[in-house]
Amino acid sequence: MTKEERSELMQIIRELSYEERDVTLASGRKSNFYFDGKQTCLNARGGLLVGKAFWEVAKTFTGPIDGIGGLTLGADPIATATSIAAALDGQPTHAFIIRKEPKGHGTGQWLEGRKNLPAGSRVVIVEDVTTTGDSSMKAVTRAQEEGLVVLGIITLVDREEGAQENITAAGQVLKPVFTRTEVVGK
Repeated sequence: MTKEERSELMQIIRELSYEERDVTLASGRKSNFYFDGKQTCLNARGGLLVGKAFWEVAKTFTGPIDGIGGLTLGADPIATATSIAAALDGQPTHAFIIRKEPKGHGTGQWLEGRKNLPAGSRVVIVEDVTTTGDSSMKAVTRAQEEGLVVLGIITLVDREEGAQENITAAGQVLKPVFTRTEVVGK
């Protein structure tokens, strides 16, 4: 990813994903600003740049990476875009999706893309936005219960409200593509 592409991605996040308004976050916290990372990830150019940015960060983890994924819905477009970016870089890395509840029929599975990732596969968890890190850690726990080895977590935007500290305290690594401060200067 070039410096120009990184700047372009930040601009897309500012235009499509950042809003100043009162919201209740997934963590239950109240906030006067909101990042909807899906708006950037589902934009044609944004999705391309997200894939490139996440793959660039993913390559900073030690050793091979077999899979990229996380909790549905926020992780879905990121995992797919990153998997494609990895393949274009000559390093096939499969996408996977962790359900919030087990599939209600058929196999009752929690993880989609399982056949590509046998037990012991090395994976990175992805998120669109982190606040406290709770959703990321749920994904880590579920992936580990499925026999995957979690190398760490990448988020598009870290809101800088405790995720880094909480994830580190839980023995994991969080690597943001951007922080709230970088995106909006606050």
